Amino acid sequence: MAIITSLIGELKHEASNTRKILLCVPDEMFDWKPHEKSMSLSQLANHIAELPRWIHYMMTGTGFNFVQEPFKRLKATSKSELIEGFDAIIREAVELLEKANDEELAVQWKLSRGEVVIFELPRKVAIRNLVMNHIIHHRGQLSVYLRLLNVPVPGLYGPSADER
Repeated sequence: MAIITSLIGELKHEASNTRKILLCVPDEMFDWKPHEKSMSLSQLANHIAELPRWIHYMMTGTGFNFVQEPFKRLKATSKSELIEGFDAIIREAVELLEKANDEELAVQWKLSRGEVVIFELPRKVAIRNLVMNHIIHHRGQLSVYLRLLNVPVPGLYGPSADER
């Protein structure tokens, strides 16, 4: 099996889980924070929803420099906007990957801030780290936010305590 086929399958699977948990975000609690140093529920949910946008930058260039161009942030102010934005971002990410091949995934991609290189990795590794692992990490945080708000948490890799 080609690496690209596997990567697309994993992205679609994780997108399904991500969408499931984003659907649980209550509109009326968008500004809520569990701690003063924490992101608000809205900031965290928007960040999770926007992360697949990195695939656009990875597959259409060989790097991204935060000083030279701004990252296009998702700024949804409601759950419906959040889901709509996430769906559009995922759709574009999948389309870009479906047009790619394993050789394109092997191309080095660099993330930097000015002259400071944050990392330089093959695209396939950058996608796994900056997109997939990053989403999974923040989904875990979001599940804790939801639990603290007494919102039922969906099962992502099997049933949750709320689904038993």
